[in-house]
Amino acid sequence: MKIKVAEEVKKALAEGKAVVALESTIISHGMPYPQNVETALRVEEEVRKNGAVPATIAIIDGVPTVGCNREEIEKLGKAGLTVTKVSRRDIPIVIAKGLNGATTVASTMILAEKAGVKIFATGGIGGVHRGAEKTMDISADLDELSKTNVTVVCAGAKSILDLNLTMEYLETKGVAVIGYGTDELPAFFTRESGIKVGYRMDTPKEIAESMKAKEDMGLEGGMLVTNPIPEEYSMDAKVIGEAIDKAVKEAEEKGVKGKDITPFLLDKIQKITGGDSLASNIQLVLNNARLASQIAVELSKLG
Repeated sequence: MKIKVAEEVKKALAEGKAVVALESTIISHGMPYPQNVETALRVEEEVRKNGAVPATIAIIDGVPTVGCNREEIEKLGKAGLTVTKVSRRDIPIVIAKGLNGATTVASTMILAEKAGVKIFATGGIGGVHRGAEKTMDISADLDELSKTNVTVVCAGAKSILDLNLTMEYLETKGVAVIGYGTDELPAFFTRESGIKVGYRMDTPKEIAESMKAKEDMGLEGGMLVTNPIPEEYSMDAKVIGEAIDKAVKEAEEKGVKGKDITPFLLDKIQKITGGDSLASNIQLVLNNARLASQIAVELSKLG
């Protein structure tokens, strides 16, 4: 099975130009229609504005696709939660059955690497879930970061997670965690968590040079760039904390687990906050696409 790479993306890669991968779970599972499609297209436009070529990744009718067109994005957005959420384990099944699949951080990294795309912008990564000492619920995103050669730009780990354990797990797996203009791990909806990152870097060029050094050394695995949500869109920590606690409690009462937990919690939090969390989510994704594009441009200059 070959990966379908959009002509624009293929041409940019062949010419050594900047390309930024984008996930598709945010389209099908992260937001309601039509905001999901509108946001996906705005994110692609943000990538272009900053000098790079966007490559939205998904599985379309069983075909791994790097660089979805507008029709394919619309298809995923309208289908919403009925689209299969695809992590590493799901890729062969969705391909074999000819299904549509929305890629998570882990599967987007895999397909991006196979196509030759080195940097990927998302909202927030998965991580160690609250209560993982009992449930062992740990996102496949973290293992993928330890072995797949793609740099991920995010607004930190989603604040519905156990952020301390997430950072410990990343450290154990040998993943470099970089704070862009910050010494702290951003907490998705808020800029601060009180948890230190491994390294602080203040320019896209610094990050690109680190990526190049890692590649030149032949070191396996990705790097994680954590980019705080813009100040004006950051939510009140107390408000979002109470909303998360309420949503987590409801998930426990309803027995929501596994791959269903994150979309369930994000939907509940959006409703509890009267849509404020959705507005913040959109802005942080745009902000991450902007930074990823700037890093990709700097990386392309290094050859």
